[in-house]
Amino acid sequence: MAVSDHVDLPQFMAGLERRNPGETEFHQAVYEVASNVFEFISDKEIYHSLQILRRIAEPDRIIIFRVCWEDDQGNIRVNRGYRVQNNNSIGPYKGGLRFHPSVNLSILKFLAFEQTFKNSLTGLPLGGGKGGADFNPKGKSDNEVMRFCQSFMTELYRHVGDDIDVPAGDIGVGAREIGYLFGQYKRLTARFTGVLTGKAIDFGGSPIRTEATGYGTVYMMQDMLALRGEDLAGRTCLVSGAGNVAQYATAKLIELGGHVVTLSDSTGFIYDKDGIDAEKLAYVMDLKTVRRGALSAYAEEFGAEFHSGRTPWGVPCDLAFPCATQNEITTSDAEILINNGCIGVSEGANMPTEQDGISAFTDAEILFAPSKAANAGGVAVSGLEMSQNSTRRTWKAEELEVLLREIMTGIHERCVEHGRCPGTDYIDYVRGANIAGFVKVADSMIAYGVM
Repeated sequence: MAVSDHVDLPQFMAGLERRNPGETEFHQAVYEVASNVFEFISDKEIYHSLQILRRIAEPDRIIIFRVCWEDDQGNIRVNRGYRVQNNNSIGPYKGGLRFHPSVNLSILKFLAFEQTFKNSLTGLPLGGGKGGADFNPKGKSDNEVMRFCQSFMTELYRHVGDDIDVPAGDIGVGAREIGYLFGQYKRLTARFTGVLTGKAIDFGGSPIRTEATGYGTVYMMQDMLALRGEDLAGRTCLVSGAGNVAQYATAKLIELGGHVVTLSDSTGFIYDKDGIDAEKLAYVMDLKTVRRGALSAYAEEFGAEFHSGRTPWGVPCDLAFPCATQNEITTSDAEILINNGCIGVSEGANMPTEQDGISAFTDAEILFAPSKAANAGGVAVSGLEMSQNSTRRTWKAEELEVLLREIMTGIHERCVEHGRCPGTDYIDYVRGANIAGFVKVADSMIAYGVM
């Protein structure tokens, strides 16, 4: 193919949208990568002639299946299960399972596509995948969740394995669900292997797995600031969400001297002008993990403000850590953050900023770490859990945190290498993450030939 015949970005996206109608989240994820990669490969013929980006954007396979289960009243219930195996060029498919009513093919394809680049950035031999079901574990008894998980794994076990595809947890899939899923896999196969990560320590899990994504998100911000000779101490920080990622991002920020003033859930956000300290965070962890209550209880307990039905992005801050869900920062939110003096954003959730919001942040040249780089700490420790399972040992938490810190530093360095903007001191971390993640996967695909 001659260089003049190359498909351009609008043509590429038009073709992708035609082949994947209505999948807006997937379109957004692909565009965010392609907008940087097309510039990078403009003079690199082999990536064009072998259609590398189009092949990465076409999952290796998608498994869709029915999940039948019985509730406590004896009613038969039916859900839909999925596994999107996007790309295994650098290792077995790796990515979480999400149980939530919003789960659909578009969301899982976006997550699997994003996971491919995220896993590449870690430097570990992990491919990209994602899966889940439109099942809502909230309000279900333990027995109902168990029966659902057993039915889900009865189909999924045919498609996963420690050298094939290694799922993990995600939204709605915590230690309880992983335990039921792993138990059913073991029951069906009579094999005790590292087929799932996020397991309990007693049967092959890894220390600091729960903490890893939140810690990694903060480490990424710490490295971005350090490159400018600055640090986190005394910075006013907004954190959204109240689950594992938000909780442990808050914990690490407190440890490093940050002043965290917000958390949020589906009902609204709390603003604590005095800051969330270790004691208050322990209350949140009990509230959300044990009692499964709403954050409004925090406001009542500590005299903080509670803003019903709103997100925290209008509160003036130095740094923002979106740790809730995709597209939670709108373009107008991004503009408000910039106008209020925010100097840095590190994405703890998957794709939590709208595309035009990302453009607003990078145009304003603030520090912006995209999720594929900033929230890779979770999958990094999942990869380390796989290594521990393979050697039948468990490393100490201190050893794992050192390894996690090294991996996040490596991610930052790879982003800087590919994200430097000529003629300025600005690092475009979005561009850097996209290109660094792409190159490793793409070069492996080239080495294998057309397949």
